[in-house]
Amino acid sequence: MPISRGNDAVEHYNIIPEDPTSDHPSLRFPEVRAATAALRSVGDLPLPPQWQADMDLVDWLGLTFGFQNDNVRNQREHLLLHLANAQMRLSPPPDSLDPAVLRSFRIKLLRNYSAWCSYLSSRPSVRLSHRPDAAPDHRRRELLYVSLYLLIWGEAANLRFLPECISYIFHHMAIDLNAILQDLRDFSFPEDKAFLHRVVKPVYRTLLLEVESSRNGTAPHCHWRNYDDINEFFWSKRCFKHLGWPINAASDFFTKRLGKTAFVERRSFWNLFRNFDRLWVMLALFLQASLIVAWEEKLYPWHALEDRDVQVRLLSVFFTWSAMRFLQSLLDAGMQCRLVSAERIRLGVRMVLKIIVAAGWFSVFFVFYRRIWERRKHDRKWSIEANKRLLTFLEVAFVFVVPELLDFVLFVLPWVRNCIENGDWRLFRMLSWWFRSRTFVGRGLREGLLDNIKYTLFWVVVLASKFCFSYFLQIRPMVAPSKAVLNLKDVDYHWHEFFRHGNGIALALLWLPVVLIYLMDIQIWYSIYSSLVGASVGLFAHLGEIRSMQQLKLRFQWFASAVLFNLMPEDQLLNTRGTLSRKIMDVFNRMKLRYGFGQPYKKLESNQSDANKFALLWNEIILCFREEDIITDREVELLELPKNSWNVRVIRWPCFLLCNEFLLALSQAKELVDIPDKRLWSKICKHEFRRCAVIETYDCIKHLLLEIIKPDSEEHSIVTVLFQEIDHSLEIGKFTKVFKTATLPQLHNKLVKLVELLNRKNTDPNQLVNTLQALYEIVVRDFFKEKRKIEQLREDGLAPKNSASSEVLLFENSIQLPEANSENFYKQIWRLHTILTSRDSMQNIPVNLEARRRIAFFTNSLFMNMPHAPQVEKMMALSVLTPYYSEEVVYSKEQLKVGNEDGISTLYYLQTIYDDEWKNFMERMRREGMKKDSDIWTDKLRVLRSWASYRGQTLSRTVRGMMYYHKALKLLAFLDSASEVEIREGESELVSLKQDNNSERSPSPMCLSKTSSSASLSFTGHDHVTASMKFTYVIACQIYGAQKARKDPHADEILYLMKYNEALRVAYVDEVSIGRDEKEYYSVLVKYDQQLEREVEIYRVKLPGPIKLGEGKPENQNHAIIFTRGDAVQTIDMNQDNYFEEALKMRNLLEEYKHYYGIRKPTILGVREHIFTGSVSSLARFMSAQESSFVTLGQRVLANPLKIRMHYGHPDVFDRFWFITRGGISKASRVINISEDIFAGFNCTLRGGNITHHEYIQVGKGRDVGLNQISMFEAKVASGNGEQVLSRDVYRLGHRLDFLRMLSFFYTTVGFFFNTMMVILTVYAFLWGRLLLALSGFEAAMENNSNNNEALGMILNQQFIVQIGLFTALPMIVEDSLEHGFLQAVWDCLTMQLQLSSVFYTFSMGTRSHFFGRTILHGGAKYRATGRGFVVEHKSFAENYRLYARSHFVKAIELGLILVVYASHSTIATHTFVYIAMTISSWFLVASWIMAPFVFNPSGFDWLKTVYDFDDFMNWIWYRQRVFAKAEQSWEKWWYEEQDHLMVTGFWGKLVEIILDLRFFIFQYGIVYQLGIAAGSTSISVYLLSWIYMCVVFAIYVVVAYAQSAYEAKHHIYYRLVQSMILVLVIFVIVALMKFTNFKFMDIFTSLLAFIPTGWGMILIAQVFRPFLQCTIIWNCVVSLARLYDVLFGVIVMAPVALLSWLPGFQPMQTRILFNEAFSRGLRIFQIVTGKKSSSNYD
Repeated sequence: MPISRGNDAVEHYNIIPEDPTSDHPSLRFPEVRAATAALRSVGDLPLPPQWQADMDLVDWLGLTFGFQNDNVRNQREHLLLHLANAQMRLSPPPDSLDPAVLRSFRIKLLRNYSAWCSYLSSRPSVRLSHRPDAAPDHRRRELLYVSLYLLIWGEAANLRFLPECISYIFHHMAIDLNAILQDLRDFSFPEDKAFLHRVVKPVYRTLLLEVESSRNGTAPHCHWRNYDDINEFFWSKRCFKHLGWPINAASDFFTKRLGKTAFVERRSFWNLFRNFDRLWVMLALFLQASLIVAWEEKLYPWHALEDRDVQVRLLSVFFTWSAMRFLQSLLDAGMQCRLVSAERIRLGVRMVLKIIVAAGWFSVFFVFYRRIWERRKHDRKWSIEANKRLLTFLEVAFVFVVPELLDFVLFVLPWVRNCIENGDWRLFRMLSWWFRSRTFVGRGLREGLLDNIKYTLFWVVVLASKFCFSYFLQIRPMVAPSKAVLNLKDVDYHWHEFFRHGNGIALALLWLPVVLIYLMDIQIWYSIYSSLVGASVGLFAHLGEIRSMQQLKLRFQWFASAVLFNLMPEDQLLNTRGTLSRKIMDVFNRMKLRYGFGQPYKKLESNQSDANKFALLWNEIILCFREEDIITDREVELLELPKNSWNVRVIRWPCFLLCNEFLLALSQAKELVDIPDKRLWSKICKHEFRRCAVIETYDCIKHLLLEIIKPDSEEHSIVTVLFQEIDHSLEIGKFTKVFKTATLPQLHNKLVKLVELLNRKNTDPNQLVNTLQALYEIVVRDFFKEKRKIEQLREDGLAPKNSASSEVLLFENSIQLPEANSENFYKQIWRLHTILTSRDSMQNIPVNLEARRRIAFFTNSLFMNMPHAPQVEKMMALSVLTPYYSEEVVYSKEQLKVGNEDGISTLYYLQTIYDDEWKNFMERMRREGMKKDSDIWTDKLRVLRSWASYRGQTLSRTVRGMMYYHKALKLLAFLDSASEVEIREGESELVSLKQDNNSERSPSPMCLSKTSSSASLSFTGHDHVTASMKFTYVIACQIYGAQKARKDPHADEILYLMKYNEALRVAYVDEVSIGRDEKEYYSVLVKYDQQLEREVEIYRVKLPGPIKLGEGKPENQNHAIIFTRGDAVQTIDMNQDNYFEEALKMRNLLEEYKHYYGIRKPTILGVREHIFTGSVSSLARFMSAQESSFVTLGQRVLANPLKIRMHYGHPDVFDRFWFITRGGISKASRVINISEDIFAGFNCTLRGGNITHHEYIQVGKGRDVGLNQISMFEAKVASGNGEQVLSRDVYRLGHRLDFLRMLSFFYTTVGFFFNTMMVILTVYAFLWGRLLLALSGFEAAMENNSNNNEALGMILNQQFIVQIGLFTALPMIVEDSLEHGFLQAVWDCLTMQLQLSSVFYTFSMGTRSHFFGRTILHGGAKYRATGRGFVVEHKSFAENYRLYARSHFVKAIELGLILVVYASHSTIATHTFVYIAMTISSWFLVASWIMAPFVFNPSGFDWLKTVYDFDDFMNWIWYRQRVFAKAEQSWEKWWYEEQDHLMVTGFWGKLVEIILDLRFFIFQYGIVYQLGIAAGSTSISVYLLSWIYMCVVFAIYVVVAYAQSAYEAKHHIYYRLVQSMILVLVIFVIVALMKFTNFKFMDIFTSLLAFIPTGWGMILIAQVFRPFLQCTIIWNCVVSLARLYDVLFGVIVMAPVALLSWLPGFQPMQTRILFNEAFSRGLRIFQIVTGKKSSSNYD
């Protein structure tokens, strides 16, 4: 069904008009004309019936193969624009399309296709003739091939995630194309959209079927095929056999599910072992070897190794090694058995053989090892025969390790390994078949030798430190206690002992926390050394050299030269780039700039054009600061570079650099009265800015006096002669001999008065004449050293020649002042006044901290190494892509005015947090004509909404930031092509602000709009078009069409953004109903037409169906990526920002694609991020510090030296054509790719890409600022990492990377979360172990063993260091030291500790470990929307309980219960200091997990809110309606949702869950033997009888529950009667027990510690069996008991909160902790959290 494009039939264009006769500036580029002409050279192609004269090769392909018309139009412009941009980079560009440009593009675009053909041993379908006489046909064929691929890709929809499927389609369509070109077959031209219906839809329907069978991702991954499975079907030749061509609709691929193709994702904890088996083998072997050596208790390990017995025992590691290989082979077979089929029988054979061989190796080692010891025991010494058997064992072991030795050799020779893997030779395929499955990806991943050496050295140091620490401080200290435990006899057990000798169990409990720490502490060593290495790399990269405005002032003169050197292209750089001499000269020039050798800034004084360019750039940056309201009008005047006027001979530096310099020079001249001119001038010239201040002041005074005195007057000639004498004395070096420097202060005072008079709004002429007269008198009487009489003065021309003129004042009739509207004159007066009078060094200019940070970073970055900038025409083209769903675009008036529950509006919050920026904004509004402050809600409402939105995480903020690229490119294009005269004109049009608080003159009105805030007044159409050809911004607004249909305000705001941003395009999915239940889907691109003044549709490409088959965000990106342009695409999220000064460096960054990093050029350019939300609260600061350290130091180390950086999200820049031919910029399979961004990095690395990191450019990024938001974000990330463990990408990287890069990969991705979980497990293992030892009585037997306690104390200290977040805090401290200085870093660290950052990081560890572990075990990962809003409102207790009950509260209560029970039953607990030392870290964890949600909750300890919260919690608990209720309303609904993961988990997940839940029964088993009623008996009957108590209690509960339901409503007296009877019965039983048994009253409370955990364990187990129990009456009891338990947990958690709320002083303290950073900025946070507003608020 055709879709209407509007009333006009014109097909609107995107960037380049389709009509070649159009007068659009883009068509004037010869490169565009050349590419157009090449596409129009149809030659002798067979023409279809629909052919028209104005069609081209792309149209021909569209008609020949049935592509959609708009797809053809889209890809035509895509190809045309790329070829034109590539042609522009040639020097000089030829008139016709250069063959080299087309060839390089074809090779790059089809490289993955060529590799696919090579992998399948299939001949590529690209047929090109290289005969000289076939050049036109050769070019036409190349254009047809690349056009065909782009057309296939442009219409492939969801198939774009299947790059090898696209290669398959292209392969066969290219064969068809060759047949047509060679007239080998008859060909009938298909109907419109034939390609969509015949090729795309069949594969799409298969994808849709698989997605439907996944049950929205809840079905096990092994039961359905995802995107990767479908794509990997095309990795084998069977795709040719099954699908054929044309595609066979009856193929098994469509009609029946072939199952998994190359990998099966099975959920299991064993994946961690299976993916990284080499790591666990290393750790296991070293642990075993260390135990063997340490057991000898020698001082050093080499002393023990002198013993032959120890040497032979060490050989037992081969048993472990072979056993782990056997386990690996079993896991491979068990998890991948679904891959075995009749077609892949060889895979099954290999699995079986590997199991047999692994078992065989274990048996061989066992036999040979036993023979050694048999001979040793027989001979009672190490005889010759025993040694022979030992040598035989070693020979066998050598054969076993031959593959490892071969792998090591290939590691040393990485290019050999890459050559073998990429060669696709049959011989090597056969040899490698045994070791791994052959896959298309994961080949040739080795890095260069230099990179190998760097990361090898890093890991050698890390592993050496780890193993030394583990041996000497973990393993060896535990040997003596272990022997003591094993030798303990006659232990008096306090419970029934099932095993005769429990020493082994006790030893295992002691060693378990040691082993857990041993397994995870590489993470700590990695953190330490990566911090040090990252700091070193940062130092060599010159990060943090300019940290403050004071340091900026010291280097500003060099900074000006650095701007020109880095940001302005030079022809000689382009012509000689890459040569050795050029590189040496480049290094030399950078050294001169960095350290000021040769005074490079002198070049600016001699080259006025360069000075003007710098001024234009710098002033544009300052004006952008003013537009963003981070500086004031006065700061603009202090910071801007004025144009060179009044004949000033030096660079007119910004005022803030010259302030106080003139006065210092004046004092020097006053003090050094009699020294020669040369010496005085040399002292002044030691300071460049002082020299410039003196010269500029002199030149300005000279020009000023000559300008305000009439030219034809006698006074004018007197002043002229006076300055001639001064100039002459300066030229001959006799100024100090002719003039008195001591008189200069007097002259200075009069000049200041003169300038102040001129600066007034209404200047009094009499005062002006008097001041000039006074100046004249001082000069002629006091300034000259030789007194001159009046006659001599007249003779010298320094006095009126007519004596009659002495009757009037000298200047009375000769003053002429400029017009009042002479803006330039009064600006110069203001500047002169500032230089003359300022005594402030201006160290605090600008006042705004963000402005200072941005200026300092921009300045510092230009002294770092970066590629030279090409001209804008020659730069690589860039697109920015932002996925958007329904987030805020611009805050509405209601959102700004309406307050929250505390009465705080969003605008008031922003006014308070950004106090200085609000004042700057109001100042700007008043300057732009606002009369009253209340007008901000009427006349300036749109500007107000934008101002507020630019301080939130909104789409408008992101768009403004990204459009700085377009603005920067227009300015740079203007500077590239403009003449010196045009640059001066542009500078003169660069309007400046003027405001002097001490002046009566009102500032000139100025509008900082996009038309007047910059040199855009001088931009030509050429500059605009050049920028448009190099930059495109596409927002993937998935539901924009639906928003327009329902009149959603978001749609209007998006339209407004398009209207005022000419390079902005919006892509959306349009759903069109074509029948009752049928819909058609289209990818649509729209823009705002400035001439038509409305939105117009550019392209509409029909889709095979709904786009959302996988995760929403990557699907949204995928549908819109066909509308992007350029060589690179930057992925930007909705919470990001950009800065104009950083946008100036983007063309430098894109040049990185031309440089090799190691043996490869980059495919992803990693970009530094600045977290702009760090100043809102302490929580935001913690998150910002943690995130900043990762996006700077962490990624710096990953890129260099570890070579394992991935794509961790935005704002990385992708090599666009590399990625669109390899599956796109993210992966989209449901659930498993929930962390979609990082899979782009995995895919890039597996396919041979290279990811780098660059820190000379930054992009802003927002982060979550509330604890609940942060926790949901970390839960999402942790769950995503849990899913990654299952993925094929992680498995392949774990096996295909070399061993050391695999370590880097593990410890920076899933290993970080695994080791976080290990820290928590260490706490559990230690506490449960100590509890069991205490309850069993074994601890009492060990009490006298001091070594044991000492060793355990050492273990706990390690655990505590880890627990407080060492591997989180250390990188933050190091990076802070690097960029802000050591003292500042120490201060920040101390303040963060005072703000309880350790509590926050410990709480975050709990979040990560809970969700990571639960996802690996059960699944249930899902996207969690965090909101990204402002968080100042108080969160209710019920909401906090819903979020943290299972992840933190219940676990903290469990650990707290263990600590309490341990304290009451442990013999060690009697020693208070020992108990505290052993358990303080655990108590800290318990307190953090319970109190953090309230410590970091606004008004968390407000008594009234606490009372209301508890009432709300109880209402939520007892809310009964469940059918239509939400989890926020009903406890029961929430309780069921918390069990969702158990409903989708498999058998093994449920089994592990039950085993873990059984730990709660240990409380009962241990404590019942401690009760008085047990009378010291250890019989098993005591435990069995305790279950009678459980049954009785449960029966009582059932009776009460039944009575309540039956009698409470209508027969309430019966219900009371039942309660009374039960109470009497309980009292009677207690009295009887106390009378006739050893029962004690305290046993009642002690038994609660036993039976309450048992009940909770039973509830958890019942949840696992929910499918069986839900239909029985038991389930109602389970639900009721679970409700009571949650009431109990809520009361326990609420108790300390209520206590602290009741005590005075805690609420203000908590407010200061939460908002301390804001307090330090003088903000009114207390007013925010208490709801009090100041009178200055404009609401």
